[in-house]
Amino acid sequence: MIFVYTIVKSRALQFFPSPKASWPHRRCPQAPFTIATVQPEESLPIILAENLTKVYAAGRVPVTAVRSVSMAVQPGEFVAIVGPSGSGKSTLFYLLGGLTQATEGRVVIDGVDFASLSDGERTRLRKHRIGFVFQKFNLLPTLSAMGNIEIAYEVSGRAKGKNGQPLDRKYLDHLCDLLSIQGRLEHRPSELSGGEQQRVAIARALITRPAIVLADEPTGNLDTKSSDAVLQMLLRSNRELGQTTLMITHNPEAASIAGRILHMRDGEIVREEKGSRA
Repeated sequence: MIFVYTIVKSRALQFFPSPKASWPHRRCPQAPFTIATVQPEESLPIILAENLTKVYAAGRVPVTAVRSVSMAVQPGEFVAIVGPSGSGKSTLFYLLGGLTQATEGRVVIDGVDFASLSDGERTRLRKHRIGFVFQKFNLLPTLSAMGNIEIAYEVSGRAKGKNGQPLDRKYLDHLCDLLSIQGRLEHRPSELSGGEQQRVAIARALITRPAIVLADEPTGNLDTKSSDAVLQMLLRSNRELGQTTLMITHNPEAASIAGRILHMRDGEIVREEKGSRA
C-alpha cells in the first residue's frame, strides 16, 4: 500500500490510503496539488537519498558528478558534507534541495518524493519546507537588509490568500537578536560586512520557519572571525529553532561543528564520522 497526502493552504497534511499501488493520483478540488509519499514509518528521515546519481552531458563525454549516493538525515540533525573541490558535494546539495533532478535514484524530503512533482510543485515545496543559504549571499543590492528578509517571506506565499499569515515581527526580532543584526537592518548589502551579509542571508532563510536549512559553503567568502560567527549562528539556530541543518563545505574545521560528518570524493560518500555535537 502507498499513501498520498495533499498540501492545503493551512499546510496541514491529510493522508488518503490507496487500495493498490497502481492507483493514479487524483486531484483534490480543495487543494493545489497531490503528491506521492513514501510509506510512513517511525523515525522517518526528513531527508532521504536512495542510489542518487547525476550525470552531466559535457560535450561528447558524460560527466558523473554524483554516483549512487544513499544517505538519511533525521529531523533536528546537523549534518555536514565535506570534500574537496570537484568531489560532487555541491551537486548533491542541488539534488537534495530539489534545484536539479537526478539522473537515477530518488530524493524524499519530509516524506515527499521529489520525482513525483512537477517543476512548479517542487518550487512550492521548497518555498514552504527548505531555507537556502548560499556562499555568495544572493542579497538584492537595491533593498535594505530588512527588505531582503521581508521579500523572502512575501515570495513564500505565506501572507497571501484568505488564510494568509502576516510576517511575525516578534519572531523576526528573535532572529535578529539571535544573528546579532539588530541595528543593521536598514542598511543595504553594500553597507554591510561580509559576515553581516551572510547573517542577513541566514535570517532570510529562517524567516519562513523552514523544516530544513541547506547551507552551501556558508563561510566560503568570509574571514576567520566572520566564519566562526556564522558557524555559531547556524549551530545556535539548529539547536534553538529545531531546524534540520545540512551544510556543504570544503573546510574540515567548519564541518567539525556538526553532529555527523559525511566525507565525499569523486561523487561518492566514502566515510562518515561523528562531529563535536554527536
